[in-house]
Amino acid sequence: MAFAAAAVVVPLGLLFIVSGLIVNVIQAICFVLIRPLSKNTYRRINRVVAELLWLQLVWLIDWWAGVKVRVYTDRETFHSMGKEHALVICNHRSDIDWLVGWVLAQRSGCLGSTLAVMKKSSKFLPVIGWSMWFSEYLFLERSWAKDESTLKLGIQRLRDYPLPFWLALFVEGTRFTQAKLLAAQEYATSTGLPVPRNVLIPRTKGFVSAVSHMRSFVPAIYDITVAIPKTSPRPTMLRLFKGQPSVVNVHIKRHEMKDLPESDDAVAQWCRDRFVAKDALLDKHIAEDTFSDQELQDTGRPIKSLVVVVSWACLLVFGALKFLQWSSLLSSWKGIAISAFALALVTVLMHILILFSQSERSTPAKVAPAKHKNSGESSDSARQDKQH
Repeated sequence: MAFAAAAVVVPLGLLFIVSGLIVNVIQAICFVLIRPLSKNTYRRINRVVAELLWLQLVWLIDWWAGVKVRVYTDRETFHSMGKEHALVICNHRSDIDWLVGWVLAQRSGCLGSTLAVMKKSSKFLPVIGWSMWFSEYLFLERSWAKDESTLKLGIQRLRDYPLPFWLALFVEGTRFTQAKLLAAQEYATSTGLPVPRNVLIPRTKGFVSAVSHMRSFVPAIYDITVAIPKTSPRPTMLRLFKGQPSVVNVHIKRHEMKDLPESDDAVAQWCRDRFVAKDALLDKHIAEDTFSDQELQDTGRPIKSLVVVVSWACLLVFGALKFLQWSSLLSSWKGIAISAFALALVTVLMHILILFSQSERSTPAKVAPAKHKNSGESSDSARQDKQH
């Protein structure tokens, strides 16, 4: 990481990590003392507490980097967002798709109750991963033999969730890169599936399981398509920390859960059909640099995240000054060495977060050879067990 970038990352990272550890401690206390007495009370408190952490990342997009998230959808869907439970499926186009999802959730008023299906290693990330665990995110090992029961139990626990929630599921299973696209195209050609141009082939097992267990209490699926205009640089975590702007176009289509077919095979095909349509939608976006089939909605730039970050900064600066005054930490070489080590640790942790977010670092898709040209479903099952 360049020195200039580090100079920006360190103070922002220090604010995020220290405030995040405070949030983690509060979450842990509530988990031990409140959750055994009332799970729903714990969830309501955790929703507010977690939002104090997530809003810092929303601020990073909205106020520090000035990334514009433009939402294209119909008015009915726009006004339903945040007022109902929803399963969210999205193409995994950029390194910050998850942050874009948080921006949408924050605009809709359900940031603290937005959940996602994540890979198991995510929960070990300091601060952010720990907070996700306390917030009931679902963590999978990417081995269906183990993940099937984990997903089922995790969704069943959401039946009595007291507030509207979103559960995000990236059904492509990995972030988009050109290398992964080539592998997906090779697989599609060998199995007779439609050859993708802008998306990867969805892994349908998790989606089918999610739909099966959510039908009775989740009314909607939000089909989200993320695209970066040709005139905008691709957003990354490093660009965000540097304060460099980008534009992200988001297309949202709402589907009634009750309208999905009943059989598992038909639900899997429905999911694949959505990604074929998503591929065509992205072709059109490439040609027009916008989603012209839907109305651009005014999402604004709420001041809440700015207020939270300024409040955290004032609190921590005041606390740090009082601590230094009490401890005289910088009055000795030992104290200076400890302070330098702490800053270095923050730099390393933020560097890990940036690397973790990069699509090039995610596990590439593996393509299973197909024996029969039209054995789409059986080959798809094999690929889903292998592809990450």
